[in-house]
Amino acid sequence: MKEIPFSSFYQAYQKGNIHVLDVREQEEYDALHLDGVRLLPLSELANRYQELEKDHPYYVICKSGRRSARACQFLEEQGYDVTNVQGGMDAFES
Repeated sequence: MKEIPFSSFYQAYQKGNIHVLDVREQEEYDALHLDGVRLLPLSELANRYQELEKDHPYYVICKSGRRSARACQFLEEQGYDVTNVQGGMDAFES
């Protein structure tokens, strides 16, 4: 699985034109999220992953990096190009 440190991800995010998938739950997203990031909770991923476009690479983020790692593993198995953001939103808050 591909992974990227939060600091490197955030530099790419600030430059724009990347696809970011947040797999936290709605309440977590509502409390704090990055603008333009798509919410698709891990709890719904197995039923909704087909909504994602296979020709886009995605950076996947959660609170700490554990749920996003699980999401990346699942999405890779479905043929998606995904990169786990290490440290997640915890790294953004610190």
